[in-house]
Amino acid sequence: MKMLSIAFMMFFSSAVSWLGDFNVARTEAAQEHKLILINFSGSDWCGPCIRLRKEILESEAFETYAAKNLVLVRADFPRQKKNQLSPEQVKLNEALADKYNPDGKFPYTLLVDQNGKVLFSWDGFPNEKPEQFIGQIEDNRAQ
Repeated sequence: MKMLSIAFMMFFSSAVSWLGDFNVARTEAAQEHKLILINFSGSDWCGPCIRLRKEILESEAFETYAAKNLVLVRADFPRQKKNQLSPEQVKLNEALADKYNPDGKFPYTLLVDQNGKVLFSWDGFPNEKPEQFIGQIEDNRAQ
């Protein structure tokens, strides 16, 4: 039973959560001295967005790294009726897009500091392994 509990805790200890409110993310980033990763996604219609999520953002390597180093924000723009967001979340996502993604690129991922300054961006699917993606984040953290 003890081993089961330890395994359960280890499984969920690196679990990451994606926020929907950039202001909450900025506060958390400031308190925890972390950078913010913003991902603009069309979760139910954009093939490269789905691929980015599955191959990089949901990888064990990225989730482990992100849990310790990043605050994550997803601005999702689903099209299917069954996946529609609340009106409040739509407003938050649209406001974030107005500021950081006015051209409506998908997927579009940004690394920003706690003040909202863009440090690096990925336009489209970054055709790389999760470890390379993490390496780019690390390279931009040092600046």
